[in-house]
Amino acid sequence: MSLIPALRPSQVGKLNERQVLRVIQSRGPLSRAEVARQSGLSAPTVSKAVASLIVAGLLEEAEPDDSAPGRGRPAPKLRVASAWVQVLGVVIDAGHCTVTSAGLDGVMHPESLATVPTPRTYAALLTALTTRCRAAVDKPGVTTLGLGLSLPGLIDHPTGTGVLSPNVPITNGQTPAADLGTRLGLPAVHIQESHALCLAERDHGLAVGLTDFAMMDASTGIGLGVMSGGRLLLGTRGLAGELGHMTVVAENGPRCGCGNEGCLEAIASDAALATRVAARVGEPVSVDDVVEMARAGRPEVAAELPLTARYLAIGVGTVINLFNPSTVFIHSRLFEAVPGLFEQVVELARGRSLPPTLRDCEIVRARGNKPQGAVAGIVQHLTNAVAPGLEHV
Repeated sequence: MSLIPALRPSQVGKLNERQVLRVIQSRGPLSRAEVARQSGLSAPTVSKAVASLIVAGLLEEAEPDDSAPGRGRPAPKLRVASAWVQVLGVVIDAGHCTVTSAGLDGVMHPESLATVPTPRTYAALLTALTTRCRAAVDKPGVTTLGLGLSLPGLIDHPTGTGVLSPNVPITNGQTPAADLGTRLGLPAVHIQESHALCLAERDHGLAVGLTDFAMMDASTGIGLGVMSGGRLLLGTRGLAGELGHMTVVAENGPRCGCGNEGCLEAIASDAALATRVAARVGEPVSVDDVVEMARAGRPEVAAELPLTARYLAIGVGTVINLFNPSTVFIHSRLFEAVPGLFEQVVELARGRSLPPTLRDCEIVRARGNKPQGAVAGIVQHLTNAVAPGLEHV
């Protein structure tokens, strides 16, 4: 007796659409015949699924390549929609917010990138983001299918509510993705910023094809995203991964934005380094300032880097020991500004990791970014909404 419930015809059709979409996402552009061969589905099944996906705005037909050798007119190719549809990626962060657009292939439109200083109130934040998003939505000849929003801090996953954001506290108790989507009349999804980096690396970076990896974000704060078995590890309410609030200095540690003392992110993040450098120079210093000062070789930054590297390595070693990932990706702007800093962190992290867990683990600089992750989040949502996988049936 089978324990798998029988599927209704409509569910089978959706699964076929999902299979076709996955093949084109990973291997396209492809003709219908090529999709049938690579998916294992029959030609009529592929044609029916393709027709539905085109109507939904997820696929489009590319112009055939007439220059290719062979007889007759080549069959049209199918690709993920990007010419006439777009999605928006929104990133909320401590210093500034970013809005961009992209096709469903995840390729961002450079001309659409806009940044605004993060306002001091939630109402002003929504107004600023709505204005920037509206400019992208009103682009002639393009249909916007939805938006993904990357948010720092703790997010209650079922409700999309910001629970605790030490670095952007105006979002606490708020639902920015839902509120922005309502203002724009668009489907909207929230993505915790470390999870956004995970999705960006999986879809567009060095994690393509990986199902078990960890992403450590050490920029504004310190967050952790873990991909296990191809799925993000969320926890009961989506609050998993707050590595930055692990206590690493039990007494007289620096005050963290969460209210505790001695948290990892209060010592090892890019923002924590900016705080210590500010104390040395006697004036406020942002992360942008620290990056420029590091590039210039300023001694105030150099004096603080060993502490940052040491504690960042403690975080990396902890991740390796806890989750046994195939790869740990680290995202920090300082790696671009300080030659050799990444290699120093890796060497220190090896000394903090158990040899059996370290043996098959690679530590790598992340390539993805948060706007890419916000875009990847809404593309994933649209894919699941129109053509769910078996686990959603």
